[in-house]
Amino acid sequence: MADELELLRRANPVPVDAPHFGDGPLDHHAERQLDRLMRERPSRRPRLLWGLAAAAVVAALVSALLFTGQTTAPAVAAPRPLLVQADSTPVSLKTLADRAQETAADGAPKLRKGTHVQSWSMGMSDDKPPITLPEERIVRWNADDSHTELVVATDPRHPGRPVLGGEGELVEDGHVLSRQTYPPSWSDAPPQSPPPTGTARLRAYLQEAAYSRTALNTGELLDAVASLLDTWTLGARESATLARLLADTEGLKPVGQLTDRLGRRGQAYVYEGPGARRMLIMDPATGAVLGLETTYTKAEPEYGVKAGDVMSYRAWMR
Repeated sequence: MADELELLRRANPVPVDAPHFGDGPLDHHAERQLDRLMRERPSRRPRLLWGLAAAAVVAALVSALLFTGQTTAPAVAAPRPLLVQADSTPVSLKTLADRAQETAADGAPKLRKGTHVQSWSMGMSDDKPPITLPEERIVRWNADDSHTELVVATDPRHPGRPVLGGEGELVEDGHVLSRQTYPPSWSDAPPQSPPPTGTARLRAYLQEAAYSRTALNTGELLDAVASLLDTWTLGARESATLARLLADTEGLKPVGQLTDRLGRRGQAYVYEGPGARRMLIMDPATGAVLGLETTYTKAEPEYGVKAGDVMSYRAWMR
């Protein structure tokens, strides 16, 4: 296993089944450009996998194993949609926001710029079947406003097994995809500037982070929240403010309790948008956002995508 993966694990020395808390970024420039690109390109062309291409992917993996002599079965990355526990009781966002407010009374933990996030993102190309790539990313900021970013290919559901990485080739668990250091940046535009602790100001902040001159709809708001969490690890007060903002947002339906892909217990809230279903997972005790899953609700057969396929999933950690 790569040394870098061990360093990554030490940065978050918690077993898979232990409680975690929300977090999140990308590099400041790349994240803003990626968000803009994702909004400008058609929804059928995001980074993604599975569906009708599953058989082709499995066949490709088998071939790779045969010709490379690899004897350890790879971890096929495409996750199934998360399932809510049938006997669980949904908790309203208002109740969750009240809990978050109580938790934030002592002011800990504090806001921190930087991220630790695990993602599964579906990727497409013109000449290959779509595949889902699992990545773990750590971004840490320094006192002089420079920052470092480490990205490795790893799937915590199958520790130690080869995974799909980069251009879809099989790589060792913990294979370094990129390691970069960025010079100081003094941008004061959202999401680089610290998020405010007031719902009206936070809503305006997210609108600016989304490069929008008009109020965001629920889907756009969730995208902006993801951008925020990909830049900042929220403190208790910021998480409480975000929970209150989400409680005042239309279209987010509480659906019950689940266990996320990192083994954490969460409350799920669903927004049904055009062609896609977004599921927001929040810590039931602190109101912190743990993850965001987007699944297709409409098939895209020309791209090998079926209704119910997971388009993307991000799990933010502290």
